[in-house]
Amino acid sequence: MLSDESRMRIFTGNANPDLAREIAENLGTTVGDAVINRFNNGEVQVMINESVRGKDIFIVQPTCGPIVNDNVMELLIMADAFKRASAAHITAVIPYYGYARQDRKARGREPITAKLMADLLETAGITRVVTIDLHAAQIQGFFNVPFDHMPGQPILAEYIKSKNLEDLIVVSPDLGGVSRARTMAERLGCGMAIIDKRRPEPGVAEVMNLIGDVEGKTAVLVDDMIDTAGSLVEAAKAVKKFGAKEIYACCTHPILTDPAVSRIAQSDITEVVVTNTIPLPPSKKHPKIKVLSIAPILAETILRIYNQWSVSQLFEKHK
Repeated sequence: MLSDESRMRIFTGNANPDLAREIAENLGTTVGDAVINRFNNGEVQVMINESVRGKDIFIVQPTCGPIVNDNVMELLIMADAFKRASAAHITAVIPYYGYARQDRKARGREPITAKLMADLLETAGITRVVTIDLHAAQIQGFFNVPFDHMPGQPILAEYIKSKNLEDLIVVSPDLGGVSRARTMAERLGCGMAIIDKRRPEPGVAEVMNLIGDVEGKTAVLVDDMIDTAGSLVEAAKAVKKFGAKEIYACCTHPILTDPAVSRIAQSDITEVVVTNTIPLPPSKKHPKIKVLSIAPILAETILRIYNQWSVSQLFEKHK
């Protein structure tokens, strides 16, 4: 809890206000008074209705859908408003960091949107960034301000542990997610398998082989995000084919663009465990999808930043 909230204020845009309110409740405070509307032509209008001079500002705003660009612009314009209102520090709490999937030039004439986002945030006046489970950890290097990359896995792992499942094995749905899967396997104290797949075209995954033994085991597929769920469902089919008796899936960011929910509903997956870094509208809720709150981790991170305590100790705490 905050011992002195006179210098610290939490604000939110329209991307995930429920998460912002939950973070504020964890800190024993309230969300700041701001109005984010649209002008008649669709431009974002921001009005801050309280003094922020000399204060530490934390803007909770994932850059997610349904209209990603609107949420990005809200964050940038809010940062500009606080900068011009003489805030002492402006921390962007971005639970889901959008535009992260283009983090390098994979072929000629491609943009690096993750770097572009970093430049825009710094130009707008952001002095620190907090996020959860980046799509690629090296994105931290695109920033010239302090960057706290917090893990979403601890709460996912604790939930899986609470189910007391037997014969667990963590499965990475691709070679790029091996490090993530290894960390989860260490948290759960079990083995790991890897799906070898190729992408003949963007958005299409084709399973080639399975490295490891899932025969008779409860498989836990681990990824950072689920978009259309195509890769996830194909991975579930693969581990089922190789003898897994039951399949769970964990991911931090539930993007869930159509037809993700229907694919999950019709799949062999028993349960998909996600966090609320991205809000799920009623149309995306399903009995197979379990949502856990990331608010306690973000609240403690904010508290440590505000009090100038070690954030790295929080990593140790959640090992």
